Amino acid sequence: MACLELDSPQLFSNCLSYDGPFNLHLDGSISAELLAVSDACTSSQSHCSNIPKPPPLPGASYSRNKFYKKLQGYSYVPDETKHAWDRLFYDGYEADVRVLTDDKGIILAHSSVLGITSPVLRNMLELAREKEGFRCIKIPGVPSEAARAFIRFLYSSCYEPDAVKKFVLHLLLMSHTFSVPSLKRACIKELETTLLTLENVVDVLQLARQCDSPRLSLLCTHLIIKEFKTISVSDGWKVMKQANPCLEQELLETLVEADSKKQERAKKMEERKVYMQLFEAMEALLHICRDGCRSIGPCDKMLKDNQAACNFSACKGLELLVRHFSVCKTRVPGGCAHCKRMWQLLELHSCMCSETHSCKVPLCRHFKDKMQHISKKEELKWNLLVSKVMAAKGTISSISARRNLVI
Repeated sequence: MACLELDSPQLFSNCLSYDGPFNLHLDGSISAELLAVSDACTSSQSHCSNIPKPPPLPGASYSRNKFYKKLQGYSYVPDETKHAWDRLFYDGYEADVRVLTDDKGIILAHSSVLGITSPVLRNMLELAREKEGFRCIKIPGVPSEAARAFIRFLYSSCYEPDAVKKFVLHLLLMSHTFSVPSLKRACIKELETTLLTLENVVDVLQLARQCDSPRLSLLCTHLIIKEFKTISVSDGWKVMKQANPCLEQELLETLVEADSKKQERAKKMEERKVYMQLFEAMEALLHICRDGCRSIGPCDKMLKDNQAACNFSACKGLELLVRHFSVCKTRVPGGCAHCKRMWQLLELHSCMCSETHSCKVPLCRHFKDKMQHISKKEELKWNLLVSKVMAAKGTISSISARRNLVI
């Protein structure tokens, strides 16, 4: 049996029990008056000397808020009281209300309990006619077992897990209809954590929208989009398609929008990957032309046979491209695709390079002069490419920093 802590007035809510000691906080004026009365009694009546002294007052640092915060960790209602409420419901002692259901079920209850826990039921009881000493109200549209579990919760804020598992949708509907927030929160929590499945997600979505549960509704929508192929052939979807075509259209539009966003994210990720590769190629090109790598490097530097491999991932592929570029003799229309790629890398380097005369990358100065004579459209295109490649540099730096933090 599961029980909730009571956060609203319930039957016998004045009979509270705590496991810890009481600590009372008194205002300064009240405590002063009590002390004055105590001193007057001590001085005027000799028999008061046998009365034990009261405990010392709390210190100045003690606050009422701390007292209430401390009590929140204790059980407001002991198990014995909860069992007494359950017995009151099951035995129907001095019951004055009959709750009727569509399947001809009759549930005995007490008007004081129903009225204090649900303002909606209170209004129904005020309008109900008395018959044979009982006021009769009806809860339509739910089986008697679900209505019994609901009424039982009004007494003790307790429920059987099996009953909630079987009638969670009925209980959620009744908790919203009759304004019982604690039960509504319990049903939503059970659905969000364990009871939401591919078979009932469409029904739960429709009920969540009716019961003003936006978080549950959003969770259902995400599940439908994620498992659309399976859910779209379920019985719940077929019924919803006929009964609520507007909701079906809304879900289909949401699905299309989610697919578009997914494709857009994939496209941006691919573009970011290309820009990161271009930045790594620029780093590797500068490394080869300035320091040398493996068997290729500047003319004024001697390369060692046992030189260790560098840390640039693009260095090996770029080395092969440079070697091809230096010996390629293709002179057909359109040129060599590998050589075109090398030309583009050299031109991109010249756009990113800040060294005017001391750069060791071949043709850097040549492309800088060429950039002075290109059209505005071409210049904007190259500037945009440079900005995106430099943005990829920031992405690589942040990834490296995170890796260093992890290490």
